[in-house]
Parts: sequence; structure tokens; C-alpha cells
Amino acid sequence: MKAIHELDELFEQVQMNVILGDGKIFSDCLPKKLLSEIETDYIQKKKEPSFNLKNFVQENFTLPEPLTHSHRFDKTISIEQHISLLWNELTRQPGRQSGSFIPLPHPYVVPGGRFREIYYWDSYFTMLGLRESGRADLLQHMVDNFAFLIDTIGYIPNGNRTYFLGRSQPPFFSLMVKLLHEVKGNSADEEEPDSLAIYLPQLEKEYLFWMRGADEIKMGEARYHVVKMDNGTVLNRYWDENDTPRPEAYKEDRELSLRSKQKPETLFRHIRAAAESGWDFSSRWFKDDSFASIHTTDLVPVDLNCLLFYLEKTLAEVYLHTGNRERSNQLMAQANQRKTAIKKYCWSDEKKFFFDYDFAERKQKRSYTLAAVFPLFFEMASPEQAVSVHEILKNNFLKTGGMITTLQDSGQQWDAPNGWAPLQWICFKGLLHYGFEETALVLKQNWLSTNRNVYAQSYKLTEKYNVCTQGEAGGGEYPNQDGFGWTNGVFLAMTNFK
Repeated sequence: MKAIHELDELFEQVQMNVILGDGKIFSDCLPKKLLSEIETDYIQKKKEPSFNLKNFVQENFTLPEPLTHSHRFDKTISIEQHISLLWNELTRQPGRQSGSFIPLPHPYVVPGGRFREIYYWDSYFTMLGLRESGRADLLQHMVDNFAFLIDTIGYIPNGNRTYFLGRSQPPFFSLMVKLLHEVKGNSADEEEPDSLAIYLPQLEKEYLFWMRGADEIKMGEARYHVVKMDNGTVLNRYWDENDTPRPEAYKEDRELSLRSKQKPETLFRHIRAAAESGWDFSSRWFKDDSFASIHTTDLVPVDLNCLLFYLEKTLAEVYLHTGNRERSNQLMAQANQRKTAIKKYCWSDEKKFFFDYDFAERKQKRSYTLAAVFPLFFEMASPEQAVSVHEILKNNFLKTGGMITTLQDSGQQWDAPNGWAPLQWICFKGLLHYGFEETALVLKQNWLSTNRNVYAQSYKLTEKYNVCTQGEAGGGEYPNQDGFGWTNGVFLAMTNFK
């Protein structure tokens, strides 16, 4: 699919001059005429003494409308009422192919702010709130949109933009399907398909996307998303098909490449892989204290492999339910093998915590991060491991405003002092699974207090928070955004959790 990427020179000039505020704005612009015509005009006019790049862009492209909330500063409504009203404001209707936009067949909820499209892993946490708000209609639409993307593209991209093609995001589709199943249940009508089994083709297709190349690699090799460990087990990593600067952050990626000792194409792949993780960006992915040392594709992330363990278990469950015992047993065996490998490679007996594994150097990373809670969320950790993880969370991560993401304050947004709604939920449920109710309750109170404090001051919910000061968070490539889908969802889910 050809989009604005044809205008390479114009694209680079816009990005390097930052004339629209950030690279994503230009990536989301709609061309007013054929790109070939715009390109021809640009080549002819750029040499003229009076040429103005900003005017040229505004004449040839329609800029995206900023997100606004009519009730943002309404002091008379509660935070719960605010969220209820936001669902409609954050909902987008099916559209047509235009610019970089990939149309979807059903209505969907966007995160908010600069994020005007659907995002993969964000959506699961948004769906938690839709369930609490009784919006089963939107929840169903969201799942069906993701099924549509799997059917048409072969996987769920980072978001429904052409510049996101080449990578996915943390695979939460199986959790979305399970959530929908819980809301709908099994129909009493024998002619209506089971709400789990109906998505079996898409669950299987997503699994095959993540496991592509598994049968082709040898011990110690990696290809696409798969890595064959030295014991023969296949685990997974984050990856992107492309090794060029991200169109939505072209300027930032190019500038970083000038400071990095890595080959540009290697660096760009690592950056894109980190974007696939959703943790863009964090010292978690760095080889040293420098962003320029990012080496995401060298790592076996503990959270990704826990998610794929759950996908394998879900597939095994659905296949058993539909009568395919052979495939069910095969997937269950793979899930158990993955669980054993996660404990072998990602659990540290010395530090009593889960860490990402650097398969290139055959050693664990040293970064303490909230990714370590995923084995508790999916109930994979042993009771003894859970006790140790709980102690470290309680003593080192739990702050007055919630859980910090890592113990490193690097200036990156997925590091201290920031906290993020999806990870608060993962921690909250993970702690409850192993009986740590007291700490889970403190986490819940602290996080909700942060949300309420910022709302009382600004009458908005934001993308992330500084959990050390109970204020708005900073850091990263762009300012904190408000809306905000997954914050709304986790707020409601935690508030209503019994």
C-alpha cells in the first residue's frame, strides 16, 4: 500500500524542520490530491526562492483534527460520569481508506490525544472499562475489528495505520476473546456459535504469526519473532519487518542513529521492536545507560512469552472444546514447555525476580521492571517465586501513587517515576492471584488516588502518571496525552472490583 512514504524527501524535510509539531501529525495528514502530483509540485517549487515548506504542506495536505472534549472542564460531574461521557467521544465510526488510515468495519475506541486510531494492546484495558460501563456492543465491535485485521493482514498491527505495518503489539487478543466470552457467555441457542470457538481461526492465525520460522531455525538462532534456546525450546522476541526510521518519529530516529555506534538499519530495527513491545521507550531495552545502545531484538522478554503461554493455553482449551483433542494436546505441551523455559531463562534464583533474557550474550538482563509480574498475572509462578516477587514489588516499586514501571530514572517514559494503567492492572490481579490482598488493596487505593488527584486539578485522565508525586508524568518523545482509553478502563475495573 502506497501512502505519503512516496514523498521521501518532502517527508524528511517536514520531519527535520518540525513544522507540524511532531512527526505523527504529518504521517496522519490526508493528501488533497494524488501523491504523484504533490511530488511533482514539490520537486518544481522547492528550488524557488519564495518556497515555504509549511505553506506547501498546508496547501497540499489536510491536517488531522485535534481531539477535544466538550465536558473537559465541567466541574459538576464525577470522574465516573466523565469516563461514561468519554466513551462516545473516543468512539470512531467505520471509515474509508485515506492517507495512512486502514479502515475498520465496526465502531472502535481510540486512546485519545495524538492517538486517533485503534491501538492493539491499549484496547484490552479499554475493554475492561467498556465491560464495567455495560458497553458490550462496543466490546463486541472491538473484538470483531481485530479479527478482521487478522483475517486481512495476517496479524494485528500496532495500530490501523499503514506506517504501523510490519509489527504487532503484545498479543492480548486471546484475553479480549476471553473477556467477551465472560460478558456474553455461551448462548442457549444451539445454532449460535460459542463465543470462544467462533474466534478460533483468528487465534490460530495470530499464533502462527508469532511462531513463523520456528521450524526453520537451529539451536541458538533467531528469526522473525522466534528464538531457539540452547535447550531446544522456542521462545519469542519483539521484532519488526522493517529496518528504517519510523515514519511517525522519523526525525527522532534519524538523530539517534547519528549518536549510535550501531549500524543504522540495526538500530532502527531495535527501535521498531521496542515500539512493538508497547514500552516505547525504556531503559529495559538498553545495553547500557544510553538510548543509542538499544538492543530489543536480542532479548527474550518475560511478558511477551507469558502472553504467548496464555495464547497456547487458550487455543488448547478451544480445540478441546471443539473436539480436536490432538491439536489441543500439542498446544498444551507447547504451553508447558514454554512455562518451564520462562522459569529456566528468566527467573533468577540469586535475585529472586523475573528478568528478560539476553540470548545474544546468553545471560539475564539486570533491569528490574514490572514485566516480572506477568508470571503472577498468568499464574505461572510458583508460590515461592510469587512471595519473592511480592516482597520486591512492595519494598521497591510501590509508591504513594501506584507502581513505578522500572527502578531506573532514565528520562524515558516507561521508566521511573512513571506509572501506567495497564501495568497497575497486571500487578493488581497478579498479587490477588497469590493471596497478597493487603498489598493489592494499597496499590488500588494509591493508583485511584493519583487518577482522582489529577482529575480534581485538570478535569482529565491522562496516558500516564508520576506515581512518586501523584501528578502528571513526563519523559519520552511526546507530551503526556489525555483521553485516555486504558486509564479510563483500568480506573473503572479497579473501582468496581470486589
